[in-house]
Amino acid sequence: MKTLVVYTSQTGFTKRYAKWLSERMEADLFDLKDVQKKENSFFDGYEAIVYAGWCMAGKVVKANWFFDRAKNWKGKHLALIAVGGSPNDNPDVEVAMQNILTDEQRDYIKAFYCQGGFNYEKMSLPSKLAMKAFVGTLKKSKDEKERAVASFIDHSYDISDIKFIEPVVAYLQGGSVA
Repeated sequence: MKTLVVYTSQTGFTKRYAKWLSERMEADLFDLKDVQKKENSFFDGYEAIVYAGWCMAGKVVKANWFFDRAKNWKGKHLALIAVGGSPNDNPDVEVAMQNILTDEQRDYIKAFYCQGGFNYEKMSLPSKLAMKAFVGTLKKSKDEKERAVASFIDHSYDISDIKFIEPVVAYLQGGSVA
């Protein structure tokens, strides 16, 4: 299956997953900035198109680029990969993933989550400041769970693992959206 993987990455976790997936699927790999202005005909030869982006505030960064085009790609295997700093088994991830796609989009796009991490050294200044403010708020919380989250995300860490691309691979190799 001729596959295209497009990604945007701020600190490298999403790029890593996109690369792992492209190697496994023998797919073409492009940074979003290199395909944003491509004509629609560029995408015609692909049977599967994957967009991988990093999570911020419950959204996948620049996913609208993918969503706007995916309406015209309904006959293809379409996947969205959200890469974030929470572990895959965090219940909040499941809740966030339910809100990533609309009901209509779920008919033709499959969404996946892959745990990544935080790399404060590579974050843009606005992202770093926003995260530090968020961590500061959580640390002051009366809720023990929120304080525990703060201690988890107040420093750089890497919890990415190639095994988290397996559900994406299975889907691309013939799984359905349902």
